[in-house]
Amino acid sequence: MQAGNSNETIKLLMNHRSIRRYKNEPVTGEQLDAILACARQASSSSHMQAYSVIGITDSELRNQIADVAGSQRHVREAPVFLVWCADLSRFGEAVAMHGGSFDATTEYFLVATVDASLAAQNAAAAAESLGLGIVYIGGIRNDMRKMSELLGLPPLVYPVFGMCIGVPDEQPDHRPRLPLESMYAENRYRENGYAEDLERYDSLYADYIRNRSGGGRESSWTREMKGRTDYPSRSYGDFLREQGFSFED
Repeated sequence: MQAGNSNETIKLLMNHRSIRRYKNEPVTGEQLDAILACARQASSSSHMQAYSVIGITDSELRNQIADVAGSQRHVREAPVFLVWCADLSRFGEAVAMHGGSFDATTEYFLVATVDASLAAQNAAAAAESLGLGIVYIGGIRNDMRKMSELLGLPPLVYPVFGMCIGVPDEQPDHRPRLPLESMYAENRYRENGYAEDLERYDSLYADYIRNRSGGGRESSWTREMKGRTDYPSRSYGDFLREQGFSFED
């Protein structure tokens, strides 16, 4: 990026990295309030604001959530742990106040998931602007039903991901991203595939892995993506239908 195209906000966003080690320092109540206030200002489809955030302050509950998430140490130890939920329960109550009802179709499912994600990313940027670090925790979806039970989630609410927040105790290298030309096209989706881009990216990513591991590990991005398909995918359909989603539209 050229210096002339940079400002403090762009520098902040370009400096993002996942932080999994935190100093034994608290996130202040004032900081957390500011982070959540920024989350509330995120864009929202039709102003539905179809999400809720649950802060986990009970240590035993935190341990149980960490178990669901694969026993990740940072889930247990981060000063702040938030669970971001897609939430149509409040929307349903608002509709019912005026004698209405609605079917929780795929469209509503997408709206709620996107709303939660947009709010969380606002929170992440706010946290990093305060000198804090974050990492998203998708592992809470290892068992959505168990998470729902632990958090007392009502119908039409489901957990999307967790987020650790704290003062960083590490400064990992930036993980290289796919090249912009692989992500952006004008007017129509690109027609010539990605083979050449992926080969170049694999080489860059392999260097990153090699340097990060001190030469002890060899890998590539495409190989890691293949590895993701070697395990059974998480199954959510039954749980989400139990929560009131129809997916029949």
